[in-house]
Amino acid sequence: MRQNPWRDANGDSIDEEDRGLVYDVRTLVDRRAALGLFGGITITALLAACASQASSSSSTEVPDETGGPYPADGSNGVNVLDDSGIVRSDIRSSFGSSTTTAEGVPLTIQLTVRDAATGDALTGAAVYLWHCDRDGQYSLYSGGVEDENYLRGVQQVDDTGTVTFTSIFPAAYSGRWPHIHFEVYSDVDTAVASGPIVKTSQIALPKEACDAVYATTGYAQSVRNMSQTSLASDNVFGDDGGIHQLASMSGSVDAGYTAALTIGV
Repeated sequence: MRQNPWRDANGDSIDEEDRGLVYDVRTLVDRRAALGLFGGITITALLAACASQASSSSSTEVPDETGGPYPADGSNGVNVLDDSGIVRSDIRSSFGSSTTTAEGVPLTIQLTVRDAATGDALTGAAVYLWHCDRDGQYSLYSGGVEDENYLRGVQQVDDTGTVTFTSIFPAAYSGRWPHIHFEVYSDVDTAVASGPIVKTSQIALPKEACDAVYATTGYAQSVRNMSQTSLASDNVFGDDGGIHQLASMSGSVDAGYTAALTIGV
């Protein structure tokens, strides 16, 4: 039987966990078409419908998820949100009494926030985003980095509903799929005052990029941890395989990666 592996723009094969809705429907189309079950409906028409559905899913409400034990939003001891300097786009370094910079493969994080009911950009909203470092440690909490506040930041979305953070690729630590935490607030003033949270959720990172990053210096422990979990078994993303939280990824280890996700709230 002729093989038809999925490949990215560079010609590399795409892991099943990175393919998404279009892959699932195309697989169904291929099987049903072989059995003649679609009648006069063309595969092209079905894939066009699939693409339309995938596009409209950008306003699907992202699932509510735990902020985890290290939010630093005042709900679990430490509160970094009221610190001067937390509103920033480059979150690689600590601010205030320390200027330590977290090391790792460069990662740009683009999160676009939309009104789930209308699909419109949620202009005026603010995003607080945080994640672990290359060693799987969270600033302000983990041993040895309690006095650091790197890899945390707040930003207001732009006119398209998008925030862009400059960061580093987080580790895979034991028991969890590689991820990034975020909270959405109605505006920056509400965020820095630790006011009401509109949405708390997480971003899942695609396997192919994780595998490439974790093969580089400094991420050795992530290789083992990554091999012991999956999107399907993760205690946060496992309920739907991360279908509404899996970022699209571009770039490379040498050039740095960009993780992008559009969410509805």
